[in-house]
Amino acid sequence: MLIQRVVTSGVFELDGGTWEVSNNIWVVGDDSQVVVFDAAHTAQPIIDAVAGRDVVAVVCTHGHNDHITVAPQLGDAFDAPVLLHPADTMLWEMTHPDRTFRAVEDGAILAAGGVELRALHTPGHSPGSVCWSAPDLGAVFSGDTLFHGGPGATGRSFSDFPTILESIKDRLGVLPGETVVYTGHGDSTTVGGELVHYDEWVARGH
Repeated sequence: MLIQRVVTSGVFELDGGTWEVSNNIWVVGDDSQVVVFDAAHTAQPIIDAVAGRDVVAVVCTHGHNDHITVAPQLGDAFDAPVLLHPADTMLWEMTHPDRTFRAVEDGAILAAGGVELRALHTPGHSPGSVCWSAPDLGAVFSGDTLFHGGPGATGRSFSDFPTILESIKDRLGVLPGETVVYTGHGDSTTVGGELVHYDEWVARGH
C-alpha cells in the first residue's frame, strides 16, 4: 500500500480575498488501484502520479476552490466519480457552476487496493468538510480540518470555530493517538500530537 504526496500551488479565493497557497494531494492505493484526495490547482502532476492506475474516486475533502480546482478535469481523465459532501454544494458551485459531483455522506466507505477508507463528517472549516480514516494504514486524511499546529482556519464564510473543535474532539479524537494525519497543506502530524493542545485551542477561542 502506497501513500503518495503531490504538491501543487495556486490561489485560494473566498470572501473577495485571494491567497497564494500550496496544497497536498494524496494518492492512496496499490500498484493497480488508488483513491485521489483533493484536486488542487493543476491536473497534470496528479495524473502523472496516478500513472495509469485505476482511480476509484476523486475525493474532495471540502469545497474550497483550492481543493476542487481540477476535480471535474480529473474525473473526466480518470473516468472516476468526484465525491463531496453536499453541505459544501454552495462552495462547489462558486468554482464549478456547470458541473456536478457525487454526494458522500458520513460513514461512507471506499476501498482501494484492499484498504478501506471511511468518511468522517467533520464540519467547522466548512459545513461539508470530511476526513477519511484508514485504520489499516494508521492514517487519516484530514483536508483542512486538522493541521500540524491545530485546527484549520475558521475566520471566513461558512466556517465556525466551536464546530471545528467539536469535530476534532468527537470524530478525530477517538482515533488512536499514533494515527498519522495527512493534511491538506503543510507537514503531516499525529492525532495524539495535536490533541494534547486541545485545551489551548479552546482557550484561544479562534
